[in-house]
Amino acid sequence: MRVLGIDPGTVHLGYGVIEADGAGMKIVTCGVVNLSARMAIEQRLVLLHRELGKVIARHRPDEVAVEEPFVHENIRTALAIGRAEAVALLAAADKGLPVFRYSPALVKQRVTSYGGADKSRVQQMVRILLGMKVLPEPVDASDALAIAICHVKEQRLRKLGDGRTGVKLERAKLSRRSIGLVMARRQGKK
Repeated sequence: MRVLGIDPGTVHLGYGVIEADGAGMKIVTCGVVNLSARMAIEQRLVLLHRELGKVIARHRPDEVAVEEPFVHENIRTALAIGRAEAVALLAAADKGLPVFRYSPALVKQRVTSYGGADKSRVQQMVRILLGMKVLPEPVDASDALAIAICHVKEQRLRKLGDGRTGVKLERAKLSRRSIGLVMARRQGKK
């Protein structure tokens, strides 16, 4: 399976293509589409769509994985990333490719086993997991490779659940209240 990972951004959009077979993964390519922040947003979005189309045509991925925007304090940044995410979804849809979206915390969890890992740790694990001799750079490209790795690992988990055990794996998001209710029931309380 060949996966294109995309780290969306309207000034720096990272992309990474990996090949996965059996238990192994290897890098095919990675890079960054760099645009001027002075350029009008609609022009940047057109260029991002065009460049992603070229990457897809050149490397022919089977599936596309995109990181979802992370909203912390800067809403303006989150909106810009959301626009770039939409362009990535459109570029994949134009080519009939299935698209999967992952949160930044899940990407970090699947790549480093810790959802709060910093970028340098993610970069180091990407290097190790893909058998690279040097760190993948720039960071936007490394993040895109991490997104592709996350997708491969998620697909393997889905196959494991659907194939061998007959149990469909689903991520459940439990609130603290829900966890408290489950614990209370186990202890015989209501």
